[in-house]
Amino acid sequence: MKHNLKQIYKNLEQTELVEKCQQEDRIALEELIKRNERNIYSTLYHLDPNRTDIADLAQEVLFRMAKSVKNLRNPATFKFWLKQIITNLFYDELRRKTRRLATISMDAPYMDSETEITAAREIPDIAKIPEERTLGGELDKHIKEAIETLPEQFRLVIVLRELQGLSYDEIAEITGSNIGTVKSRLARARAKLQEQIKPYLEK
Repeated sequence: MKHNLKQIYKNLEQTELVEKCQQEDRIALEELIKRNERNIYSTLYHLDPNRTDIADLAQEVLFRMAKSVKNLRNPATFKFWLKQIITNLFYDELRRKTRRLATISMDAPYMDSETEITAAREIPDIAKIPEERTLGGELDKHIKEAIETLPEQFRLVIVLRELQGLSYDEIAEITGSNIGTVKSRLARARAKLQEQIKPYLEK
């Protein structure tokens, strides 16, 4: 019977699954964890690839998710709510280790040789990189390495926007910033990525 339920729950929409979790359905919670554990690990890895305790952080996110999902008012917002848990944990760890974000002015416009950057510049679409597997191909490898070298506040908006597909409004809420700041950081991050992969593209 339990096996049959597990099979049924695998076919449920995530919103339905969340609703069942809120009714303290343990099988539904098991399925919800299975669906999201890889994505949680991937997001934490991209936020700080140099950490050695990413697996532990991912487990903490899953614990917070399982503990608090019953309090989620709108199950349809689960994806965004989970990103908030991940990001809050990320910031908690930064504060705990008294690490300070790199000091970079967000007000100063980024300048290239000819004009001020006020919008996103074109770079390869990293949003299409599968989260479930190791990034393949030389270009993907260069993009991944470039993301890892970004200052944390730039890396955060790139991960949330390009890899997680969140809107500007959602990113602003998660990071406690206004939309203008989010767009500015994203434009700067994309420009920095373009600069780093440009030599490879010109080969």
